[in-house]
Amino acid sequence: MPGTASERRDSARTAVVWEALGPILDKQSLEPPGLRVLDVGGGTGGFAVRVAGLGHRVTVVDPSPDALAALARRAREVGADVTGLQGDLSDLASLVDDADVVLCHGVLEVVDDPAAALATIHSVLRPGGTVSLLVAQRHAAVIARAMAGHFPQALELLSGAPTGPVGRTGHRFTADEATALVTAAGFALTSVHGVRVFADLVPGSLLDLEPGATAALVELERAVATRPEYLPLATQLHLLASR
Repeated sequence: MPGTASERRDSARTAVVWEALGPILDKQSLEPPGLRVLDVGGGTGGFAVRVAGLGHRVTVVDPSPDALAALARRAREVGADVTGLQGDLSDLASLVDDADVVLCHGVLEVVDDPAAALATIHSVLRPGGTVSLLVAQRHAAVIARAMAGHFPQALELLSGAPTGPVGRTGHRFTADEATALVTAAGFALTSVHGVRVFADLVPGSLLDLEPGATAALVELERAVATRPEYLPLATQLHLLASR
């Protein structure tokens, strides 16, 4: 397991996503030049650099020049080959030809029209390709706001009403809503996983002080990821779908 408390927490938060992506990214990882992977809103490369390390051709499209500069530094540090392009979802058609895999993690929350965003992704994903979506889950956000004492915001989220301008608080999705968006965009849904069911609730000090706590937490996250009764407790939902 990673060494620092921050790395251990990140490992617990992303283990389910990486496990779901594993079979897809492993398909051609040993066959140069690998898959064409597009990371929309990939920022500083938390996912992109690791995917590139598996032997794939990775392009990150992000609107922030600062994030892309950090991506370039991170890629250089580990010798990964990642292309960074400044732009957003509306620019995809002019920036890339097509992709075998599209990662869209934490992006649908901040776009004005999630359905239009998925339609754009569909247009650049090759037939048979895979889209990986990571979205914020509404019920967990209701609980988080209530626990922080933000009761009016919790009530608005509960009703499905927006709690502020898109880009500041953004969209939140239930599993049914996310699934409906994906299928309406013409994708065939492969799987839905709950992510960070417990990881955000566990004190960081516990991962620091208890030997084996991170590994046990990851095992627990994996155990509940596909159980429908735990989806409403997940901070995020991870959806895989094919074109």
